[in-house]
Amino acid sequence: MPQVTSDDTFIHETAIIEPGTSVGPGTHIWHHAHIRSGASIGADCTLGKNVFVDETVRIGDRVKIQNNVSVYRGVELANEVFVGPHAVFTNDRLPRAVNPDWKVTPTTVHLGASIGANATIVCGVEIGEWAMVGAGSVVTRSVQDHQLVMGIPAKPSGWVCQCGAVVSRSVARPAALQCDSCASSAS
Repeated sequence: MPQVTSDDTFIHETAIIEPGTSVGPGTHIWHHAHIRSGASIGADCTLGKNVFVDETVRIGDRVKIQNNVSVYRGVELANEVFVGPHAVFTNDRLPRAVNPDWKVTPTTVHLGASIGANATIVCGVEIGEWAMVGAGSVVTRSVQDHQLVMGIPAKPSGWVCQCGAVVSRSVARPAALQCDSCASSAS
């Protein structure tokens, strides 16, 4: 049985939760998800259908992971991260079927970042706070806080507010990120 910290956690009957996992209160884990031993999932998260979370992965609070996403060993998702359907994380810079010297290459996704559907995050990068990765992008370099990246490979395409609105299409970061949508400002 998984370690469940409250009665408001929901785990679908088809989900596989290996012994030694930690699932926070209010978290919902849906159909055919598989959570490996040693994984830690925070409070109030939603893991969609067919989500795979590998051993020792750390997922923060209020994270939403849409259907068919695999979060492999070495990936860390901070609080309030959004991962769109079919997004892919890698953890091996030199993949081979047989490699006795294989090492996990870590990836960190920081507070509030959003990763669009079908995006590929190549290991060894950091996605900054409140950053946004466009759908279908291939991220091969780290992304700054509030930066919008898109394309193959992903290139800087602007800057976004914490609310998700694009506040600038400049490649260079503006002195202040003033949002017309929510009237907030970040520097």
